[in-house]
Amino acid sequence: MAVHWFPGHMHKARKQIKKAMPQIDLVIEVMDARLPYSSENPLVSELRGERRCIKILNKSDLADPQVTQAWLEHFEREKGVKALALSATQKGQSRRVLELANQLFPGRNTALKPICTMIMGIPNVGKSTLINSLAGKVIAKVGDEPAVTRQQQKINLGNGILLFDTPGFLWPRFEDQNCGYRLAISGAVKNTAMEFEDVALYAAAFLLQAYPEALMERYKLKALPQRDFELLEEVGRRRGGLRPGGVIDLHKASEILLHDIRSGALGRISLESPALVASQRAEAAAATADEEE
Repeated sequence: MAVHWFPGHMHKARKQIKKAMPQIDLVIEVMDARLPYSSENPLVSELRGERRCIKILNKSDLADPQVTQAWLEHFEREKGVKALALSATQKGQSRRVLELANQLFPGRNTALKPICTMIMGIPNVGKSTLINSLAGKVIAKVGDEPAVTRQQQKINLGNGILLFDTPGFLWPRFEDQNCGYRLAISGAVKNTAMEFEDVALYAAAFLLQAYPEALMERYKLKALPQRDFELLEEVGRRRGGLRPGGVIDLHKASEILLHDIRSGALGRISLESPALVASQRAEAAAATADEEE
């Protein structure tokens, strides 16, 4: 799945970030806990350089807790990186970010010498929700559609921490098609930029392998379908996706399946693990090597 989506405001955001970075002590990168690798923008590492970083695995209440723990341990191995799993929508959890920032820069949380932080993240990972929670008031616009934040903001959190917000931005092209699919499943890609049935079939194939019990329970299945399109047909059949004559509306079935994943109706699901990502990257590297021979 190749998604081409790099609007002009995202190019502008990259330039703004690069210009502001010399003022920054600490980068806070927000990712989706269900797909930390796919929602981790590779440009963040490039732009932050040697600065310390707190990686936030947001929406952890929707993710598989065992997989989330594996990601936390994975990121903690990176130089200068601390990782936290939280849900910015749950009251009080965002305070953990401020506490960790103070631990990383003891004695710096004063009005005269504040900790200058920059919060970064791709669209729809909950960055604006986290900002509002940190500030204790509505500052950043929150929306279901990606790319809501457009302008850079400087926010004084009132506790010796100065927060630079940035517009959400993506890289110009998803080179790894698995990342493109996962981002589309999570809602990080606009609906107009994806094919619902294509994305839903990818999701169905993954769920059949990784979370069969969740499918059985959610859709009251007596037997687990063997193929992705068979699962999609069952979803349509059992959730009002039948047209006159018994024809299954696959588009509607796709919408239902993706909504159930995004809303948590299927339970706490992670779309990737460190082991899965490593395996897929190795396969891709091997395939590239074969092509070059």
